[in-house]
Amino acid sequence: MSPTVLRIGPFRFYFFSREEPRMHVHVECADGEAKFWLEPAVALAQNYGLPNSRLRLLWVT
Repeated sequence: MSPTVLRIGPFRFYFFSREEPRMHVHVECADGEAKFWLEPAVALAQNYGLPNSRLRLLWVT
């Protein structure tokens, strides 16, 4: 099980502690999931089915 860091609306933010050394966070909702790098700057690492409309919501959340 991966720890949930935050829930905002339909989004669940979580991480896998032993996945890789670079800091990142996963975000999921009913539409799909995305992975964001947290360093050196916040950036989209991968998108697993989230439509652009949902990704845009994450930038304002």
